[in-house]
Amino acid sequence: MTERVSAWALDGIPEIEPGADLAQLIGDAIVSDGGGCLDGDILIVTSKIVSKAEGRIVEASDREDAITAETVRVVATRAFEGGVTRIVENRLGIVGAAAGVDASNTADGTVLLLPVDPDASARGLTAALRARFGVRLGVIVSDTLGRAWRIGQTDVAIGAAGVQVVDDLRGSTDAQGRPLNVTVPVVADELAGLGDLVKGKASGRPVAVVRGMGRLVTDEVDTPGARTLPRTGPTDMFRLGTDEAYRLGLAGEKLE
Repeated sequence: MTERVSAWALDGIPEIEPGADLAQLIGDAIVSDGGGCLDGDILIVTSKIVSKAEGRIVEASDREDAITAETVRVVATRAFEGGVTRIVENRLGIVGAAAGVDASNTADGTVLLLPVDPDASARGLTAALRARFGVRLGVIVSDTLGRAWRIGQTDVAIGAAGVQVVDDLRGSTDAQGRPLNVTVPVVADELAGLGDLVKGKASGRPVAVVRGMGRLVTDEVDTPGARTLPRTGPTDMFRLGTDEAYRLGLAGEKLE
């Protein structure tokens, strides 16, 4: 049977304040939307509301200072008219611009940091919503990220629970019977991108429901999360920007 996948954003989620019961608010929005969840539903939750509920709002007169505090490794720095772009690895292992520090949709003089442990945040939401609705569902916490060699940005998974983050097809065969040796779709990122298509960036609808991908939902809540996805350390073939690597080579230094 051909899989039919649908996705839509939930209405009715208010502005989130620190300490808010996010699972309760999301659950209420689900009830208002259509009465509840079905077994196999996957919720895509924008990391911004998770951060707000967890009080990850910090005072920062200079956003650059907050980026520095969240950075564990600088990959590349480029000056442009009006500022500097820093591509860094943050404490979650995510490589991207500005370490995930966000100054949009937050009060003047403050910035929003990513959740301390997005996988744990996803587990908490998954457990609470499964208990409320009595079905197997999964939760993906998403954030916006650029990609090497591609313009623009897309949403990716930075937290996940109750759902597979990859669909490992190695060892199976293609339509012509040839073995698949390296095919490992990162389905968590694909789901996050689908959720972003229906949520939008400025619609005030930070949670989406994806229905029809129940084969990716697991019986367990505590599954390998999105922290397993960043490729850093020895397996990272592109650990520095071009200019940075060139300068290192000219200096006769080796990358540790």
